[in-house]
Amino acid sequence: MVYRVGISGWRYKPWRSVYYPEGLPQRAELEYVSRRLNSVELNGSFYSLQRPSSYQRWYDETPDDFVFAVKGPRFITHMKRLADTDAPLANFLASGLLALGNKLGPVLWQLPGNFRYDGPRLAAFFESLPRTTSAALELAKQHEDRMQDRVFLEVRSEQPIRYAFEVRHDSFENAEFIDLLREHNIALVCADTAGKWPMLDDVTADFVYVRLHGADELYVSGYDSAGLDHWAARARTWHQGRTPTGGKTVSPDRPPRHRRDVYVYFDNDAKVRSPFDAEALSQRLGL
Repeated sequence: MVYRVGISGWRYKPWRSVYYPEGLPQRAELEYVSRRLNSVELNGSFYSLQRPSSYQRWYDETPDDFVFAVKGPRFITHMKRLADTDAPLANFLASGLLALGNKLGPVLWQLPGNFRYDGPRLAAFFESLPRTTSAALELAKQHEDRMQDRVFLEVRSEQPIRYAFEVRHDSFENAEFIDLLREHNIALVCADTAGKWPMLDDVTADFVYVRLHGADELYVSGYDSAGLDHWAARARTWHQGRTPTGGKTVSPDRPPRHRRDVYVYFDNDAKVRSPFDAEALSQRLGL
């Protein structure tokens, strides 16, 4: 069981000559990050389907024990709103995820703020998600014809696929939703959004997924020493199989206690805080 601490994306112009050394070529930025952190959240996949050649390049540029979380397409979450997603899901899986091989970490699904809780719709979507790379390959083969020249259809590493779910509407603060996530072993994202959206501590899977968008101001503010100590302590608690105290949970039930992998990603990039905060948290966790 491990800690994975990283950043959401890595290609940001304001980071150059601030976080990245002066003169570092853009093409070397991921390589630089991957020698200082042990994970990155791919967010370009949220905006558009990436190419297999990109996934292959990211694989080649990172160490053997590096892990990528991959953000699911907003076409599925924001436009299709989790309905009629068979073809878009097949396209996404065919676009190159499997080229990450053993470096494929959790797939993140982020819902829009106006998406209200809908149990049957969520259950149907959860049931459609492949749980292994072999199952993902079979679904990926059903991609649309327009994808024909940009697909990767090969299992490089036979392994389970994990999923995390980030919600942004108060209607999800109900025990039925937590039970549904636990039934499907999908992690509820603990998201720090400076109070804008719900932040729940309910543990719903065999791993924990945390997104830190800003302590005081969304996407902008960083985390001071006390704040980083706070999140390090919470990460250790989750890793030990317990639920942190002092936060908000909506289910009266506690999951079985066993050690869990913990993934933490900083998404407070507007003022170049993400990579520095991620490195500081990594040090606190002994990475």
